[in-house]
Amino acid sequence: MTVTTTVRETVREYLLEERRDAIEAVLECADEAAGPADGLDNRLRARLQERNVLSTFPDVLRGAVRAAGRELPATPVAAPPYVVVTSVGPTLRATVADGRLVITVRVFRREEGRYVRTARTPEEALVVELR
Repeated sequence: MTVTTTVRETVREYLLEERRDAIEAVLECADEAAGPADGLDNRLRARLQERNVLSTFPDVLRGAVRAAGRELPATPVAAPPYVVVTSVGPTLRATVADGRLVITVRVFRREEGRYVRTARTPEEALVVELR
């Protein structure tokens, strides 16, 4: 098993066990935001803000980085470059010593010019990468 695989698995386990509530909240917000592709990212961001989920993402990211045994060079905020809400879902990013930790909660996918609601569980939605 490579270091990258170990980091991904460790972070994934941490998020599913310790921060599952945040991922479940994203799933609920995605259900509320579903609709036309136009403005989907704005609707999702609005739902995440209304439910105070967006403001938890810097803590979620800090915990994930700690779980990976890494350190953040700066304090993350709920805005780019650390937190971005796209039409597929929120993405949390941290530059660490050996790359970039990228966590995405994928709740939509683009299909034939529109976005389709996808993952229904935290396990399905959570994507962890070390690039």
